[in-house]
Amino acid sequence: MSPELLTIGMFGLVLFAIIAGVSLSFAMGGTAVIFGLLMFGTNGMYSIVTTMFGNMWSILLSAIPLFVFIGVALAKSRIANDLYHAFYLWSGRTPGGLLLGTSGFAATLSAMTGSCAASTVTTGLVGMPAMDKRGYDRTFVLGTIGASGTLGIMIPPSITLILIGMQTGQSVGRLFMGGLIAGLLLLAIFMLYVGIRSRMHPELAPGAEVRAPLAERVKAFRSVILPLIIILSVLVSIFAGIATPTEAAAVGAAAVVFSVAVRGELSFSYIREVSFATATMTGMVIWIVFGASAFIAIYGGGGGTAFMTGMLGNMNVHPLVMILIMQAITLVLGMFLDPIGIILLVLPIFFPIVVQLGFDPIWFCILFQLNLCIGYISPPFGYNLFYLKSLSPTTPITAIYRAVAPFLFLMLLTGAVIFLFPQTITRFTDI
Repeated sequence: MSPELLTIGMFGLVLFAIIAGVSLSFAMGGTAVIFGLLMFGTNGMYSIVTTMFGNMWSILLSAIPLFVFIGVALAKSRIANDLYHAFYLWSGRTPGGLLLGTSGFAATLSAMTGSCAASTVTTGLVGMPAMDKRGYDRTFVLGTIGASGTLGIMIPPSITLILIGMQTGQSVGRLFMGGLIAGLLLLAIFMLYVGIRSRMHPELAPGAEVRAPLAERVKAFRSVILPLIIILSVLVSIFAGIATPTEAAAVGAAAVVFSVAVRGELSFSYIREVSFATATMTGMVIWIVFGASAFIAIYGGGGGTAFMTGMLGNMNVHPLVMILIMQAITLVLGMFLDPIGIILLVLPIFFPIVVQLGFDPIWFCILFQLNLCIGYISPPFGYNLFYLKSLSPTTPITAIYRAVAPFLFLMLLTGAVIFLFPQTITRFTDI
């Protein structure tokens, strides 16, 4: 089978299966089995099995259930609620103060959970009732929550950054540092936009009528201490070279259990719920990894990867235009596919070309990751759009599209800044 026909057949079958309602993991895995049998007979199954077992032995993969555990354990405790209350008290009478606090809250959740779903849904459940009560514009609120929630896969610990490290062989610590810088840059731009728009149109996001007493605000600030301990226990141990990402994830999981125990929320039912949810979410992620690895094994074995790499590499365009083409492909895929699937499908094709062209690999990976974030709020099928719809069932989906549009532009603008000024990322990741 020619590489051209193989490419059309395999990607076309995956797309058809997804449209038919088949989960991404089984769409990719099933396609690999069908084409493996067609091209290699039963020997194709051996290639799939050996590839999957190779992934099973990856030490980096073992960090995923630990990071998932951190996110689930925090989501099922009252740490998030207390943290939001502290942000609310400190937001004061500033127009849009609660939305500014909401953005900071979502970023903090991202640093604790590494999950867009956990960050977006938890922020919405905790923050929306308080803002509805104070007359905040629902569309403005939904747009801010949806955009801030995308930081879940950018700010470390991020499962997708771990998978990018696995696929490219780059240091997860350096990827985490680059993700942290890009995430904080996004957060600053979001908050600047929210602050300016709230001051120009205070009716959209009115400030609190009375500032909370200093003593009450200081007391509420204590709720931030435990989350900070959790974040620092993970990030500092990685950035300082004290621990690997897997070891740091274990430290973070232990810190979460300790924090919950100190707060008096640790019980058998709590552990049971957290363990079940962790196993469910981890299973979903791992099956996507296995399905994609099987797909890549058969596609690569049939010459598809070499064909795509050669086709892109032989395009007579400027190297920067090549990077733009890759990012455009990623953006389009992000509208329809899960970020994990995109990483495992296209990064093995893109990355060798990036290295061959001489670009900084960490810079490219962070730019690639930013486009995955943008995919979360890109119509028609961005994941966060549906999370927002579940948070506000009465809001038309077209209104949600309009709500995220300004933030979508801001994220594209941030991507342009990182693209044009690579030192934004590299000056920190080259240390």
